[in-house]
Amino acid sequence: MKKVLVLAVFALASAVTYAGGYRVSLQGNKALAMGHTGVAVVNSESVFFNPAAMVFSEDKFSVSAGVHGVFASIAYQDPMTGANDRTKSLLGTPFYLYAAYQATDWLSVGLGIYTPYGSTVEYEKDWVGSHLVNKIELQAIYVQPTVSFKVSDKLSFGGGPIYVNGSVNFNRNLNRTLTDLDGNRSNVTIDASGVTGWGWVASTMFNFTDKFRMGATYRSEMVLEAEDGDATFENIPNSPLTPFENTSIDASMPLPAEMTVGLSYDFCEKWLFAFDFNRTFWDAYKSLDIDFANPAIPDSKNPRNYKNSSTYRFGLQYDATKMFTLRAGYYFDESPVREGYFAPETPRNDSNNFTAGLTMNIGKHLQIDASFLYSHFKEINASYNYYYEDGIAVPFKGTYKTNALIPGLGLTYKL
Repeated sequence: MKKVLVLAVFALASAVTYAGGYRVSLQGNKALAMGHTGVAVVNSESVFFNPAAMVFSEDKFSVSAGVHGVFASIAYQDPMTGANDRTKSLLGTPFYLYAAYQATDWLSVGLGIYTPYGSTVEYEKDWVGSHLVNKIELQAIYVQPTVSFKVSDKLSFGGGPIYVNGSVNFNRNLNRTLTDLDGNRSNVTIDASGVTGWGWVASTMFNFTDKFRMGATYRSEMVLEAEDGDATFENIPNSPLTPFENTSIDASMPLPAEMTVGLSYDFCEKWLFAFDFNRTFWDAYKSLDIDFANPAIPDSKNPRNYKNSSTYRFGLQYDATKMFTLRAGYYFDESPVREGYFAPETPRNDSNNFTAGLTMNIGKHLQIDASFLYSHFKEINASYNYYYEDGIAVPFKGTYKTNALIPGLGLTYKL
């Protein structure tokens, strides 16, 4: 019981880390349609994927904006008891806005505003895992000013600071059985806003030839700070054995660094192939430290012990006509969750992701970008072994199936 807030704030951190139960990359419609490749590609989305590429753009000025609709579901079943549940909805509308300006032949500047995490996960009320999570809502906005400069016709560098500001709302039941006198389940809601952090991005691009490019982008670890968040308790029985009172919490956690390297190759005049390899250094996330304003609730650490994971991305682009550019791709995303740490707040496993899309040119200056992603997460039998009641570990086991359908639409204006 004393550790209820530890698990609640853990869910806050997990939601921020995993976009509400699944991790998908949605930072651009052009890139997503090509398997989310972009570190060695020059286009209007380079502000995010590789700032060093901006200086090689043929456009004096470009603005690219878009949004994705996330439609996903999580199905859970306990093979021992037959208990099963499915999320009510798992929705999100992440967006992006990029602007780049070619100041000189050797210098470009840009600005990116995007939401890599932002979604809702909601299970049926009082489901079998309600002592771990009922609902998570997350909003996070990243702001990234960037600069790119050309050393030569073959080599460039770019980068800049990253600022993130977000909020989270999380609800779960206090334990598996506790109710008030009317039989309503006792629960807690964590609400935190102004969760902030700073980081930076650095990148480079090298052109072996006019058709063969290589790029690399590194994003630093970021530490998110949740200060003076609110913890609100409901349906608490009036008993000295349940002295839960509304209080505030402070928490911080790292968002791991990541490195992406890749290459692109133009061939047969109209075709472009791209490959990206991404390595995310999740081993930075070993535990989550919690500070409680209420001295009756002891500070605690929540071990996570994540492992580093990799993503392999492949994409193709075909200039079909002057009006239409077609794209398709695939990427395989590894899960960093170790055995025994699989929680319903973030029920993600290794996934296969299939993408497609196109760009339609409306005159010389305007483009309509569209993409579609299908994410299929490998079915897994797993458990979460770090939930405690009265000092005794109570594992939560089951089989999870997760899928996501994600269409996207965007506009690009260039001069």
